[in-house]
Amino acid sequence: MRTEPDGGPHDLRHHGDAEVRDGGAALVDLAVNVRQDTPPPWLRERIAASLGALAAYPDGRAARAAVAARHGLPVERVLLTAGAAEAFVLLARALKVRRPVVVHPQFTEPEAALRDAGHTVDRVLLREEDGFRLDPAAVPEDADLVVVGNPTNPTSVLHPAAVLSRLARPGRTLVVDEAFMDAVPGEREALAGRTDVPGLVVLRSLTKTWGLAGLRIGYVLSSPEVIAELERAQPLWPVSTPALAAAVACMEPRALAEAEAAARRIAVDRARLVTGLASFAGAGVRVAGPAEAPFVLLRVEGAARIRRRLRDLGHAVRRGDTFPGLGDAWLRVAVRGPETTEGFLTALEAALATPLGPSEGWEHRETPRPLTDGPAGSGRPG
Repeated sequence: MRTEPDGGPHDLRHHGDAEVRDGGAALVDLAVNVRQDTPPPWLRERIAASLGALAAYPDGRAARAAVAARHGLPVERVLLTAGAAEAFVLLARALKVRRPVVVHPQFTEPEAALRDAGHTVDRVLLREEDGFRLDPAAVPEDADLVVVGNPTNPTSVLHPAAVLSRLARPGRTLVVDEAFMDAVPGEREALAGRTDVPGLVVLRSLTKTWGLAGLRIGYVLSSPEVIAELERAQPLWPVSTPALAAAVACMEPRALAEAEAAARRIAVDRARLVTGLASFAGAGVRVAGPAEAPFVLLRVEGAARIRRRLRDLGHAVRRGDTFPGLGDAWLRVAVRGPETTEGFLTALEAALATPLGPSEGWEHRETPRPLTDGPAGSGRPG
């Protein structure tokens, strides 16, 4: 585990959806971490029912109250956002910080937002040999903003809540991205709803579990003072009426029960995927773990070549070299159902069986684009 100063050539604007754009729609999508077969019919119906109110400006009070009730918080501790990605931008622009630190490997949008807002960003790089686990002592004591994911994208590591809480101290804002926490059975190690951790900011997204990437809905949980500061930085009516309707629906007991059932199903499917990948250990495939999220991170020699050959075989996976702290030997694979997993493992076997070409060993690198060359916008496909 080490600290790295601001910089590095990683393409922070590269996200999993790039793997299935521009002709990739026919591929089996293992690159984007959105639950399959979503949104469910009942949620689509609730969203569709809201369309009759589009002539009126959005009123977020009911959705804000629903989120607050779901986490046992007063509404003053909740801010609705146009996806969790908007929250990263608000934090970067609204908070006055001197030394922001981002714990990597993790979702790259927080660092991109901080850089865009003019901040110099330091990185704490977690190491494979430590299981990509966090030692709070590795974070500089004078860091006044710390960003960490839990469970972390792309490593699939679930950090203990007690470990993350040790990062909190007076004068520091601790941002914990819990975009995938509802895919963890029982949401164990969640900090959402906690009010005893000083400076805590928790981000949640409804994108992954409910398949709402195109609708843009997420929220922030923090102290009333931080929420008020972020709200002042928002434009008027930042969340659409259909997104607000989705937020209300996803906070209801029926939805929470469905999300928990899905999380338990994902755990079974993930175990099946990890077992299948372990059978390729002789071919140099290693899975980072233990994995706890709806995706796994794997290391394999010639990963760029493997990824291209998987595409030829009809499967899209996420390249790992755009994440700070990872090199060109890493791939991220979304967890899917048994049939899809079996098809992927068959394709991976074929890709691994093809001999390396003269320029496809460890020395092969895809040249990452600098941040300024990336697309201007960003959703949160991860």
